[in-house]
Amino acid sequence: MLAIHQTEEEASAQFERAIAILRDPEAAFTAEMIYSLSDLGGQRLETFHTVWAELTVERRRQLIKRLVETAETNFELDFSAIVNPALEDADAEVRQTAIEGVLEDCPPRIVERLIAIAQADPFSAVRAVAAQALGVHVLRGELGNLPNALNTRLQDAMLALYRNLDEDQDVRRRSLEAVANCTREGVPDLIREAYVADELPMRASAVFAMGRTCDDVWLPEIMEELSSEYPAMRYEAARAAGELELKPALPRLAELAYEDDIEIQDMAIWALGEIGGKAANQVLTNLASLAETTDDAELAEAVADAQAAATLAGEDTLPLFDFGDLDDLDDDDFDDDDLLSLEALAADEDDDLDDEYDLDDEYDLDDDYGDF
Repeated sequence: MLAIHQTEEEASAQFERAIAILRDPEAAFTAEMIYSLSDLGGQRLETFHTVWAELTVERRRQLIKRLVETAETNFELDFSAIVNPALEDADAEVRQTAIEGVLEDCPPRIVERLIAIAQADPFSAVRAVAAQALGVHVLRGELGNLPNALNTRLQDAMLALYRNLDEDQDVRRRSLEAVANCTREGVPDLIREAYVADELPMRASAVFAMGRTCDDVWLPEIMEELSSEYPAMRYEAARAAGELELKPALPRLAELAYEDDIEIQDMAIWALGEIGGKAANQVLTNLASLAETTDDAELAEAVADAQAAATLAGEDTLPLFDFGDLDDLDDDDFDDDDLLSLEALAADEDDDLDDEYDLDDEYDLDDDYGDF
């Protein structure tokens, strides 16, 4: 690891050791070596690129993967000087991993490059990852943080990719997910179109896109998919409910937080944290107790993260369900009787929540779900 106060002589020696490791195809990458490649510039960067050109494909794959993984856990490190040029690598796997490592605040020229990759890379998997990565930049444009011309070109590119029926399905659906981050006219219609597609992945992407719209008009669809027979739909609906902070989803999210599918459980817990309020916090408290009882470190970490994110936004709302029977709950004995029915939920919601979501007029909870 880099020292906090490192002399130039020490930094040079560390970089030389990193280059030696890189050149040795049998040498394992060390933490010190990886850290020394952060913020490269000048002669060191030139030296690195000379060595990079000499590496085997497998060695390049290993390094770019390690750099991207390290940057995801340590935001102080910046490998852009390596990752961004790797977007041009001859190997598709290197390009794909490099796309995943592009920083969210990258310069416009990198956004331009990602657009070009999404449109024309010879491998559909690479095009799909590029389209997916562009979602954050669509949001940047929506917030006024991209040049207007580039913002328009980016949106146009995502729309064209989605509408191209000859394009690979993964590219099309990732493009829809990306463009959902903007308020451009016609995007909601595309989401509704994708939602009724024959292919499950496209429908799942439509639900993902609903969560990105910042529009609770999608409440009925999201509530329905929270009880879908398909795990992918339940997962994306939980994510969307959290993104839109949909309080009516709390009872169902509380159920999903005890589901055997770990990915769905984690997403439901995350959504509870995003929605916040007394009811969500009580579920999270019960889950924390369960994690402690079962010595489940991963569950404890997920709950802790959600508790940190939780707000008191729903503090003035009447309790949504009865938690009295949940104190000693575990995964095996959680059943439908542990939550109040959605009929009771609709009756107990306060006037503000009822007005916000028009539950009586737009979404008949009793008819659609009955009791849990």
